Amino acid sequence: MAFQTGAMGGGSGMEIRQFEAFLAVAEELHFGRAAEKLVMAQPALSRMIRVLEKELGTELFERTTRKVRLTPSGEALVDPARAIHDQVDGVKRIARSAQQGEIGTVKIGFAGTTGYSILSALARGVSREHPGISLALQPQMYSGEALSKLRDGEIDLGVVSSPVPGGISTLLVSNETLMVALPADHALAGEEKVSVEALHDQRFIAYPATHGSRVRNAMTSICAAAGFVPHIAQDAPDPYSLLALVGAGVGVSIVVSSSRHIQVDGVAYRQLVDVDMVLPIALAWRDTNPSLALRTVVELARNAFPIQLPLTYGIPPRPSNGRRLP
Repeated sequence: MAFQTGAMGGGSGMEIRQFEAFLAVAEELHFGRAAEKLVMAQPALSRMIRVLEKELGTELFERTTRKVRLTPSGEALVDPARAIHDQVDGVKRIARSAQQGEIGTVKIGFAGTTGYSILSALARGVSREHPGISLALQPQMYSGEALSKLRDGEIDLGVVSSPVPGGISTLLVSNETLMVALPADHALAGEEKVSVEALHDQRFIAYPATHGSRVRNAMTSICAAAGFVPHIAQDAPDPYSLLALVGAGVGVSIVVSSSRHIQVDGVAYRQLVDVDMVLPIALAWRDTNPSLALRTVVELARNAFPIQLPLTYGIPPRPSNGRRLP
């Protein structure tokens, strides 16, 4: 037997509307009250029940001029009919929620210590306000990799450093400054601030050049401005590995200011003298991404990180209501 939706027609098969009619009569045990409940005429309801009985090959109700009651077949059908009705309601709710961007999965790519703090706040807000949306965190990636995966549709949202290419919209969520991470027993660790020039003969730990790390590019830039090319002794794939190598005395490293929240034995963080470079950190998404769940997450982020206007407008902003994530 086929289950169909919609109004009664000439085709064969049982329809969801028939089960709704059956349940209404079964609950009211009165065709008139059931018809009122369904907002339909009583004769139409009676015809619908007769058609259902014909489809099933059995009577569902015993009818007299004074009384309506369920037959054994009708009693046996109540629970299955209610289950079908509930399943259809569930499907409708899911469809409505998806249409409103309240359910779905948003794939996120991120790198570095900034990404962790931003995603922690964002995940709390999504869990609290939009529990039907899942944030799928992808393996850690650098800004260049994230932008490439955004363009290819492999991720929906990235935590990246500006600038970004065309077709990618961004929402600025943080501004990072640069610091130097030193072995705790390093001679320069005794200074309150360190000049970049004082690092000219140091061995550096850096993120790989082939992955599009903006922090590595910034390190190269400030060293060039100080008149030298940094000697990179070893690459490190992530901030924790990088800082572990610094703590082991392998070298020094230029890091973003949020790195100081990572407590690694043997590492000292110091401000850099006369370095005013700022790395804007943004949430980025592809303009043409059709995901409604993504748009819901971006809208939440607009209210959660209102430090500046978006750098570009892939999704039109709404007035902020001042909500902040904890």
